[in-house]
Amino acid sequence: MAKCSRMAAFVTGAAGFIGSTLVDRLLVDGHEVIGYDNFSTGQDLFIADACRAQDFRLIRGDTLDQRHLTEAMSGASIVFHLAANADVRFGTTHPAKDLEQNTIATFNVLEAMRVNSVSRIVFASTASIYGDTDVIPTPEDVAFPVQTSLYAASKLACEGLIEAFCEGFGMQAWIYRLVSILGERYAHGHIFDFYRSLRVDPTRLRVLGDGGQRKSYLYVQDCVDGMLLPLEHSEARVNIFNLGTDGYCSLRESIGWICEYLGVRPVLEYAGGERGWVGDNPFIFLDTTRIRRLGWHPRLTIEDGVVRTLQYLERHQNLLERRP
Repeated sequence: MAKCSRMAAFVTGAAGFIGSTLVDRLLVDGHEVIGYDNFSTGQDLFIADACRAQDFRLIRGDTLDQRHLTEAMSGASIVFHLAANADVRFGTTHPAKDLEQNTIATFNVLEAMRVNSVSRIVFASTASIYGDTDVIPTPEDVAFPVQTSLYAASKLACEGLIEAFCEGFGMQAWIYRLVSILGERYAHGHIFDFYRSLRVDPTRLRVLGDGGQRKSYLYVQDCVDGMLLPLEHSEARVNIFNLGTDGYCSLRESIGWICEYLGVRPVLEYAGGERGWVGDNPFIFLDTTRIRRLGWHPRLTIEDGVVRTLQYLERHQNLLERRP
């Protein structure tokens, strides 16, 4: 895969799961990187290697602090905006959180770009914006259904703001609608929750929904590949790409892989219903034809990604104690 021309990259959420993986890749590829993170969910562990690199500078700050954000972005040539609240499950419990940490934060990033004359942004959106679509696999140009979660609605609003800033201020954007990501530094999601639960009690496992939910997943290094490749090949003002594998699995299948790896056979206790929570789309499977035409393809299967995730959690069990 061809490398991008040297960039001065500003990465929000730099100490997070995907953000820190992207930071490491940018540094390996010879780019200068400014990492920006408030460490609400980011981990010092994830960014430790980057902090030893000559071309990396870490700034602790919040995307809701407009002044600090604008000052921190000085000198950047491109922004990778990955900082966000990703807790879809608890959106209705804290309805303002998605608005503030996703939509308003994205406006602040765009405004900081405008002030600093930064013209390019890469944005991590979500497959959740497709809601309960009837079009499977789902292409980028499908008509949007009713939004099913505050998280997805906030991300769709972010996309709209980015498009408007591109039109109004001559910016260029790459928007990636991601399925759930797996792999090293994963510290949030069903594999994390099931692994932690089975360590405590390997004889039983409580499962939200009926286990029939079907989702596509993507290995984190494949995700980073997909985020970087189009930067050298896309000339449109706004470029939107789905990122996901060419298959999907049911929640039951994922549980089977987890239990097989751990060597356990728990009794499964299903809560029932086709959704695990409000906004849990029961079937997510994306059409990735658009980005595959550029030569991108995922290297790992979903099952391989699950195993890599479990291997990482086994090596870093201290992460399990950092969550309530």
